[in-house]
Amino acid sequence: MTTTFADLGLSPKILKTLEKTTLKMPTPIQVQAIPHIMAGKDLMGLAQTGTGKTAAFGLPLLHRILDLGHPPAPKTVRALILAPTRELVSQINDNLEVFTKGTAVKIAMVVGGASLFKQAERLKRGADVLVATPGRLIDLLERGDVTLSATGYLVLDEADHMLDMGFIHSLRKIAKHIPLKRQTLLFSATMPKDIEELAETYLHNPVKVQVAPPGKPVERIVQGVHYIPNGDKANLLREYLTKHPGEQALVFGRTKHGSEKLMKLLVTWGFKAGSIHGNKSQSQRDRTLTEFRNGALDVLVATDVAARGIDIPGVRFVYNFDMPNVPDNYVHRIGRTARAGAEGTAIAFCAPAEMGELQAVEKLLKKAIPVLGGAPWAADIVAAAPKPGQNRGQRPTQGRGGQKPGSQPVQRAAPGKPGAKPAAKAKPMGSKPAGGSFAPRRADGAAKPRTQQRRPA
Repeated sequence: MTTTFADLGLSPKILKTLEKTTLKMPTPIQVQAIPHIMAGKDLMGLAQTGTGKTAAFGLPLLHRILDLGHPPAPKTVRALILAPTRELVSQINDNLEVFTKGTAVKIAMVVGGASLFKQAERLKRGADVLVATPGRLIDLLERGDVTLSATGYLVLDEADHMLDMGFIHSLRKIAKHIPLKRQTLLFSATMPKDIEELAETYLHNPVKVQVAPPGKPVERIVQGVHYIPNGDKANLLREYLTKHPGEQALVFGRTKHGSEKLMKLLVTWGFKAGSIHGNKSQSQRDRTLTEFRNGALDVLVATDVAARGIDIPGVRFVYNFDMPNVPDNYVHRIGRTARAGAEGTAIAFCAPAEMGELQAVEKLLKKAIPVLGGAPWAADIVAAAPKPGQNRGQRPTQGRGGQKPGSQPVQRAAPGKPGAKPAAKAKPMGSKPAGGSFAPRRADGAAKPRTQQRRPA
């Protein structure tokens, strides 16, 4: 028997609003979570991105807030939703605004990179629901611009990503401001030990709901990997994008500087490309995402700030230009495609220095990613290759892939083929440029030196 939103006991006002959205039938995580949340229980929800988690916690919270029947007091917050990135906060806020259209529920959001004064002014009126990044919320708490003394609901969305980004100390600070008598909801795509410990600390006898094994990408995504020297990645990406004109692609880089440089290179090649990363202001990031969502851009180059929670149904391809240094991020990156029942393709580019990252991803997936080009790099090539961040903007002194000048790279056979002959050296599609970094060089041929700085994306 099919379950409807009406079967879940939601308010008639919310049901009327839902009729005007694309949400017609509840997803599995919504069917499992909503009744428990409406009953006032703490809950731990495990589900992949794109499964409808925002509505799973948002709809029942709004239902309970509607029952209160009076506005919040100045500077107070009734429900607090914490998320790790500005983009995810903005998306949650937009969804809640849709769900509450025509009601008296007040939604507010606060994120870094936006006017602190304007956010403080908005919070003077109080909010039924506040969606926030931890850092900016702490700023406002310390200034006395908001109080959580009346907060009865706490939601930690993408909790595993918050821990990855080092927000555990911020969570402890914020939790001290919230009454112990509250309902706490934790949603995560993976369940590392740290998340279990977080749940034990902040949740009371939680109900656990799970709709897919943690870390398992949706089955509709076609995955593949190219073993390719770092200096050849840009041309390989160019050929893939040229083969699929007009189809939206999300390209993930490791660093802010590298992602921006790649975006500019794609633009010079004639692609409608934009970028989002930590060096962009919030208004720039919002504008670029809007252009990508509306189809004004075909290619979005991003660091992992875009890997979680960003729901852009038109994304057909995900390219891991740089392998992620956290295996779970691979799952979240490729989860940006195959949204809402569509199909998608995820292709990873693996340079010699990234073999360890690829192996960690395959261990998480419990299977090998199909090889589209080349073969796994041999151990001596991996050992000789500069690690990410080394020799950036310069050509390797030992030649392509880290091998000695004049030598031929030796690669082992693809996994699963005992006794197979060593595979030929990986060849990118199309032309074969010189090796080394794809970083643009000055006209005089000299590499442009720069100091490597690593800051959070």
